Amino acid sequence: MEDKKVAVVLSTYNGEKYIKNQLDSILNQTYKNIEIYVRDDGSKDNTVEILKEYENRGEIKLYPKENVGFIKSFFDCLSFCEDADYYAFCDQDDEWFEDKIERAVKKLKEKNQKIPLLYFADYDFYDDNMQFIASSKSHKYGPSFRNAIVDCITLGINTVINKTTRDLMVNSGIQKSCGHDWTAYMICSSMGEVIYDKVSTLKYRRTGQNVSPGGKGFLAFQIWRIKKFFINDYFSKVREELIEFEELFSNKLSEEDKKLLSMFTNKRYSFVNSIKKFFYPKRFRQKTIDELMLRFIFLIGKL
Repeated sequence: MEDKKVAVVLSTYNGEKYIKNQLDSILNQTYKNIEIYVRDDGSKDNTVEILKEYENRGEIKLYPKENVGFIKSFFDCLSFCEDADYYAFCDQDDEWFEDKIERAVKKLKEKNQKIPLLYFADYDFYDDNMQFIASSKSHKYGPSFRNAIVDCITLGINTVINKTTRDLMVNSGIQKSCGHDWTAYMICSSMGEVIYDKVSTLKYRRTGQNVSPGGKGFLAFQIWRIKKFFINDYFSKVREELIEFEELFSNKLSEEDKKLLSMFTNKRYSFVNSIKKFFYPKRFRQKTIDELMLRFIFLIGKL
């Protein structure tokens, strides 16, 4: 099985506290045909010095660069990678279970490599001191392009893509991505296949500084959501992402997916369109409370 090469794609920023644990968990994988590519996004602490220790031992390939934000940093790192069969996204402060990559490769090898493929698995929440909090098993309805338009359940921490997906991400001229993981999810759910493995494959450390909100308590999560959705300019960025996706990939989509996507790419508010989305007969989100919130957002024309 290890004839398949896996490139681990990691962007770091001020990650000195946990980066050794993460890298060591990658190096301790049962699957050994792995190369680790790290783009440092302008860290101001000792992250680069730590990474150079691993580079000097030949364990990683390091690209210290200027700060551009985590999304562009991940896209840059994908472009730096040499050819591989699969590409595994990775954050700087988690820890992987030793069979994470082995499981992904086994699942991906069974599929048609000519289409975009994405594998993702469940994960467990841990606190800052790596004490178990809970498991993430909440993807009751599974992946779909309908879900990918409004949500990203395939977080970068647990995503592995094939070369076809990587090439589309790097070579298609994407500029408006709201997340490297989200872009990969939209590509694979609309033009290929998404594989959901209902097994936890990593310890997702919640440090309080994480980009994603997963693992927050109910009240804290709702406060985060209100700030992001109604105070910040979040949905205009999502709409820009969807408009660009339509421009770049419309000719590769099914007629059903084209029609669905077009409901979200109108540049002007339309009450009729909002009502259509509000009463859309199929579910978008995994949880009922999230679905109800989304329908309200449709109704008021935020998305």
